[in-house]
Amino acid sequence: MHAGPVPSSPEVSARMSRLPRRDTGPELAVRRLLHAAGYRYRVCFPVPGAPRRSIDIAFTRSKVAVFIDGCFWHGCPDHGGVPQANNAWWAPSTKLANNAARDRLTDEQLAF
Repeated sequence: MHAGPVPSSPEVSARMSRLPRRDTGPELAVRRLLHAAGYRYRVCFPVPGAPRRSIDIAFTRSKVAVFIDGCFWHGCPDHGGVPQANNAWWAPSTKLANNAARDRLTDEQLAF
């Protein structure tokens, strides 16, 4: 396991640790729309055979997985960006690229 970057400041470290891992604004908005439309689903459903990975919204009977990926963490080319602090760790060739590779691997594991 590799170590993460040294925080640029205690304030940044505290702010990053408070970011939600689930039930984000976009996730809740999509879930409300789906529920209002009569759909029923599972939340944070484990990805089979992939420990520590979960599906944001899973329709288990129809075997449909919905991921609501944030632009920053998943390297969106239009809205994502690389922080200035600890730039070498966050750069596209490292952390954010690893996140994108993990997303692709998860997609491949779920495809059939």
